[in-house]
Amino acid sequence: MLNTDGWVSECTGDNIFVVKDGELSTPPVDAGILDGITRRFVMNELCPALGLPIEERMMRLEEVLDADEVFLTGTAAEVIGVSQVGDHVIGGGAVGSITRRLVQEFRARTGEGAPEN
Repeated sequence: MLNTDGWVSECTGDNIFVVKDGELSTPPVDAGILDGITRRFVMNELCPALGLPIEERMMRLEEVLDADEVFLTGTAAEVIGVSQVGDHVIGGGAVGSITRRLVQEFRARTGEGAPEN
């Protein structure tokens, strides 16, 4: 999860997003992450469509642990909520409302019968 300088980068096969006070953050590419297709889709398509502010910025592990919500994106994972990091419970310990909205919008745009298909 951390790069060699101690900054949050990504998970083993997924990009990470943090939600705090309704604002979304994700590490920038220069944190040593893969610029994932699903990550870009969330940032460039889903967040603007849902009116969600998003920024790329460096962050420390403490910010992830203090987040209201955390979710991952990836080709296989799509958009998936994180309820716990190690022994630390994230938010209320369940998938948060912003993550649920993103999952719903993702599936509406990519599922069978979606306009893009």
